[in-house]
Amino acid sequence: LGMFSELKFPVPWGHVAAKAWGPLEGHPVLCLHGWLDNANTFDKLIPLLPRGCYYVAMDFSGHGLSSHRPAGCPYHFLDYVTDVRRVADALQWRRFSLMGHSMGNFSFSYCFISPQFCFLYPEMVDKLILLESLGFLLAPQDTEAWLKSKRRVIDRLLSLEAKEQTPKARSPEAALQRLLEANSHLTAEGGAILLQRGATETPAG
Repeated sequence: LGMFSELKFPVPWGHVAAKAWGPLEGHPVLCLHGWLDNANTFDKLIPLLPRGCYYVAMDFSGHGLSSHRPAGCPYHFLDYVTDVRRVADALQWRRFSLMGHSMGNFSFSYCFISPQFCFLYPEMVDKLILLESLGFLLAPQDTEAWLKSKRRVIDRLLSLEAKEQTPKARSPEAALQRLLEANSHLTAEGGAILLQRGATETPAG
């Protein structure tokens, strides 16, 4: 398992990079690094692990060889969870093991990424391995609401990206009509004022 290959997965702001060890047909294991680390954090560990697995260690956005998010965009914990889903989807992994590493209290937000993904998508994870990490703690009464809201956010975002639709061109009249239908509080005059700045004129409409 000393030899590895480099992988790249396209995302809207660039790519997520990863390193892979082992046979492609092996049991899939996704490896997540800790605070300010990158995929190389697993270089010494992977050769000591079972050889029948296919290990993929990803660089989170802004780490290692992965693209940074655009300037001014914060790195929120849910964005990292979404990155995990992006990579799993790109690999076409329906079910896999998840191994997450953190560095004590410094990685307070990072240490929750692996457990959070398992919590949100339990049908996708068969085993969870935590190295120097904590479990994901949530009050029982908050569980259902948290699951619904966070999973809906991620699924909706990825669904919209997958469609990759080009903006539709409409006549000024049709654009105004659509705006008014979506915003019942607007008057025709108010909608027209907003469209002056909220729409771009192209040869198609």
